[in-house]
Amino acid sequence: MRCLLFVCLLLGCSSSFALDRSRVEGYLLPNGLQVLLKPGYERDHVSIRLVVGIGFDDFPCHQQELPHLLEHLLFSGIDDSGEGGLEERMQALGGEWNAYTSSADTTFVIEAPARNQRKVLDLLLAVINDTQLDEDDLANAKQIVTREDGGHYTHLQRWLDRQDLGHGASDQLAVELGLKCAERSAVDDMTLKQVEDVRQHWYAANNMTLIVVGGLDKLLPAYLERAYGELQPVEPEERRGLDGVSHKAEARRELNRGWLGDGARLHWLFVEPVLDDKHDQTYDLLQRYLDWALYSELRLKHGLSYGPWSDRESFGDSGLLSLNADVDRDQVEEAEQILAGLIQQLRKDGLDPATFERIRQAAIDREAWTSQGNSALADYYWGALNAYAEGRFDDPARRLRQVSLEEANAALRQLFAEPGYVRVEKPVFGYDGVIGLGVLGAGLLLALGLIWRRRHH
Repeated sequence: MRCLLFVCLLLGCSSSFALDRSRVEGYLLPNGLQVLLKPGYERDHVSIRLVVGIGFDDFPCHQQELPHLLEHLLFSGIDDSGEGGLEERMQALGGEWNAYTSSADTTFVIEAPARNQRKVLDLLLAVINDTQLDEDDLANAKQIVTREDGGHYTHLQRWLDRQDLGHGASDQLAVELGLKCAERSAVDDMTLKQVEDVRQHWYAANNMTLIVVGGLDKLLPAYLERAYGELQPVEPEERRGLDGVSHKAEARRELNRGWLGDGARLHWLFVEPVLDDKHDQTYDLLQRYLDWALYSELRLKHGLSYGPWSDRESFGDSGLLSLNADVDRDQVEEAEQILAGLIQQLRKDGLDPATFERIRQAAIDREAWTSQGNSALADYYWGALNAYAEGRFDDPARRLRQVSLEEANAALRQLFAEPGYVRVEKPVFGYDGVIGLGVLGAGLLLALGLIWRRRHH
């Protein structure tokens, strides 16, 4: 019956319905695998995302690279032809694939011709089921993960990280607050048994979501029930709780980035208070408003920064919203005073109603074109899985319309209720300072030379 209904959906839907990104055919297979199918923009192409609910945050600091390590191991080959043979098989099908491990999940990303979608899905299923892991593959995967993380983790780098000297501004603050690990996970110490345990306990049907967008095969639902229905479920394990703010951080710090240069970056960071309703939409609008406010103040009025920006990042169970600017190192103090004035003005007067409405309408209008194409639509569903229920994704434009000026002002005042954290990134020496040191050094050498000459004559 499900297959028949889906065929009717494909044959009978109008073009406007097909492009309604919020409405998606979604169901659970008997083994618990969630399937999301959407006729897309390009009929001769499909975008496939297999999302596995396991990521960095599900492990303590010393084991966080385990899911990343397994991700690479699953591309090591399903037969004697190894990794190269696996890639050749995907190329023969006209497809491309990759995988990504994030804090929350591990996702396999495939782009392929629509005519070969079932064959590509067969190959993906073989990777999940049939890849045999051994010590040689583990050693190779460790080298790959180490390179992706920046190369061999030396004792000096580990020491610098432990001293809180090896991170950018937001990462440094997250470490200081206890939201992020101070140093890398020790990949060299990880064993094949640990990786196999991750595969056994987390790569299960009831911990996966399969997303397919594009020119869908009419027999795809029946194929999925037959092929992917064979994946085994497991008894769900309780996921590790996210780290929360557990330490105090210094209000202001200067961070050394490089040895020589006249540029600097000013960051003013705030921990986002949790809102009872429309949390992400409200802070997204606030971020857009702050983008405009920074541009207006720092570039248009004072000419201090060409491209100031705001940003939102997640660490553990908390979000950080930051105000940022590239400035000359001798203009940091002036820029900091301007930011302090802007924050104080917003605390006192709130958001300008006309500006807020203009920015909110622009954000709503942007939703009409942000997810064009099968790949973008599949990525959108991947990122919005928590907003899916009863055949629909929550409409972001509708949620943005629901954020009132009063709600945005209340969130703004909660955000700025605390003074926040200032971080200044700049090189150890500016060019003028180096020239001064050079002149001083040359003078000292000349003086020592004159003293030596007098003593010997």
